[in-house]
Amino acid sequence: MRRLAATAILLITGCNRHQSALAPFGAEADDTLSLTIVLASGAAVIALGVVLLVWNASRAREHALSESGGLRLVLWAGAIFPTVVLTVLLLFALPAMRPLPESDADLRIQVEGEQFWWRVRYAPPGAAPLMAANEVRVPVGRTVVFELTATDVIHSFWIPGLAGKMDMIPGRTNQLVVRATKPGTFRGVCTEFCGLSHALMAFDVIAMEPAAFDAWLAEARRTERASSGRGAQAFDRRGCGACHAIAGTPHHAVIGPDLTHYSERLTLGAGILEPTVANTAAFIRDPSAFKPGARMPAYAAMPQAEAEAIARYLKGAP
Repeated sequence: MRRLAATAILLITGCNRHQSALAPFGAEADDTLSLTIVLASGAAVIALGVVLLVWNASRAREHALSESGGLRLVLWAGAIFPTVVLTVLLLFALPAMRPLPESDADLRIQVEGEQFWWRVRYAPPGAAPLMAANEVRVPVGRTVVFELTATDVIHSFWIPGLAGKMDMIPGRTNQLVVRATKPGTFRGVCTEFCGLSHALMAFDVIAMEPAAFDAWLAEARRTERASSGRGAQAFDRRGCGACHAIAGTPHHAVIGPDLTHYSERLTLGAGILEPTVANTAAFIRDPSAFKPGARMPAYAAMPQAEAEAIARYLKGAP
């Protein structure tokens, strides 16, 4: 009993509102939670009925149940009752399984799984796209269409509190239609084993009020970056622009994550580190120490001061 209680406590401590299907902030996740509760309750009713039958049979006198009585019991308890319960549950579940309707006026966010990070592209109707990485922002109350694919291997896109899982398959685009119902900062993960750092591949999900989201989107497009200064010069000299893009500069590469809005991100390395100057510099010098299998080359010979200058530049300093 003590072991059972200890196990239950450990399982409970694993639940949180940051990344949990039990704490929905989206319409689909909310429907899924309601459906889970109803189906679990139906299963509990059937299981309780079986337990009561076993308990009653264990206390009955010998020959208390006739052949005709046994046949009636099998008919009602084994056929009619389960059929009625399962039919009711099915009729309840079918409407909840319909995807949300979408239209051409909805915001589309294209997310591409990489080893081991997320390429994000906002494509609002009638406006220029916006590139980002390892972070997704969605407006509360509006329908958003995620267009999901992968570059190298199969990944799986899951934001537990927003909607269900969807595979990301190279050469194919899958759609996931969602609608956030309340603002906050949440978390998404990859749920398909994709390599050494599969467990180190998360992303932040920021649900914003519509006006705040529109303001952020407009401001993000006006980003201008200094092209001079020690950090910018080190970024150029070390060839960082061969893989990374920064809007407002000559760097437009698409091999690695877009670094334009790095200073706004809540995490470094797709959810594994706090994006401080020290952590950023350490990641630049030896990314595989934090994310095994990462394709970013190491710069072990780079002086610490130079790495910190690049880090400060990415954080918004000249």
